[in-house]
Amino acid sequence: MIQDLVVDNPSSGNRPTGSWRELLTPRYAPSLLLVCLGVWLHAADSLLVSTMMPSIVADIGGTRLISWTSALYEVGSIVAGAMSGLLSMRHGVRLPMAAHAAVYALGCALSAAAPEMWVMLAGRLLQGWGGGGLVALSFVSASRYFPAHLTARAMAAISTLWGVSAFLGPLIGGMFVEYGSWRGGFALFMLQAVALTAWILMRSADMPGKSAAAAREQGRIPVRRLACLAGGVVLIAFAGIEVTALRTPLLVLAGLGCLWVFVRIDGRAGAGRLLPAGPLNLRQPAGAALVMIFCFAAATITMNIFGPLLMARIHGTSALLAGYIIAASSVSWTVMAVLVSGAAERHDGRLILTGMALITVSVAGSAAALPAGPLWLITLLAVLKGGGFGMAWTFILRRARALAPEGELERVAGAFPTVQRMGYAVGAAWVGIVANAFGLDATMDLATAQRVAAAIFIACLPLAGVGLVAAAHFVRMPARAPSLRAA
Repeated sequence: MIQDLVVDNPSSGNRPTGSWRELLTPRYAPSLLLVCLGVWLHAADSLLVSTMMPSIVADIGGTRLISWTSALYEVGSIVAGAMSGLLSMRHGVRLPMAAHAAVYALGCALSAAAPEMWVMLAGRLLQGWGGGGLVALSFVSASRYFPAHLTARAMAAISTLWGVSAFLGPLIGGMFVEYGSWRGGFALFMLQAVALTAWILMRSADMPGKSAAAAREQGRIPVRRLACLAGGVVLIAFAGIEVTALRTPLLVLAGLGCLWVFVRIDGRAGAGRLLPAGPLNLRQPAGAALVMIFCFAAATITMNIFGPLLMARIHGTSALLAGYIIAASSVSWTVMAVLVSGAAERHDGRLILTGMALITVSVAGSAAALPAGPLWLITLLAVLKGGGFGMAWTFILRRARALAPEGELERVAGAFPTVQRMGYAVGAAWVGIVANAFGLDATMDLATAQRVAAAIFIACLPLAGVGLVAAAHFVRMPARAPSLRAA
């Protein structure tokens, strides 16, 4: 569907590729900057907040709600991302993008002024909603504002920005913690979002949306399904606030029930499905790929949420150093993806399995390294995790697309980021339960912090195990798959 949105440039003729010089001309440079700013706010957000989190909880409390800052952010991103494509079809890109930038700014303002964690969580939900919408609409904008021969260059610029954010996010967060206040970090991003909103609204050029009739043909916003998805994650996260023998399992079961209802309703949505058919069926290519992505996303969110806090408590690391240890994962993802990008298709299965195995080793090793150290080993395991994803991710996409039957290709590709964010959200909720059950608290002593550090990674090993099983099924699929059957 991205290709369908590309605007042809009559002056480009039949050139297959465009140059960076052409992309940076006055005709296209403002649009490129606009798209990159939208992606930047979302890309730098998680590492910025992870770096500042120890100072945040020391100031306003809410240690037991740390996992909610990630879970609610991801919920907002999923819902906004699912809505953004339809909004752009109906209203063009300009007004929806400005609205999401404004929502992001409001979320940052709430977080900056938060007197307690519950206000911070409201801000994080709005930041996720605004940031997720900005990313989705930035990709739509890239396909609409640039001709076909420049789209690859624009996407490369966006991908580079993700790597840059891995360096700058922790740096900005650490600078505010070390030399100012964590509230200033949120205020800085609020000002950027306000400036982006004003710039978008002042732009006169826009690609118009489709007619109302054409937009209706694309389907309605899946309110029931998104409500089930959001409700499921929130219930699981709520189960971790106060861990009891009866209340916690009931809430987890209720949350899983909501997620199951989401999958079932989506399976009956026909052409309006968010997920491909058989999303939980390991015997189907799409099902095996999506289960693998979900499980490994859920298993690897732990360090981003609790890493800085636990490293500060156990090893005395500064906010800046902890942020860069986490950022090492993002950097290694990018570097490894570049190194293996030229691999032939016959190596896809081997690269996927090796990458997933490296991630599993990282999760298992972190259960021992985070409580005991040394810091170089924690950093090495973060590099292994990112390198595993970088080694496998491109080839998961390539193999899934090769195996997808006709009519499911775009839905399979589009489901990957949605399922990945679902994994992050559910994983955040799950490790929040485990951390609180093992004594996570603002006043915890060293022994308790070490026990929590080991428990949260051990709790993620079953998820990684299921992911490995799904990966094995996925790489064994035949080169051509029959039509997908519903799970």
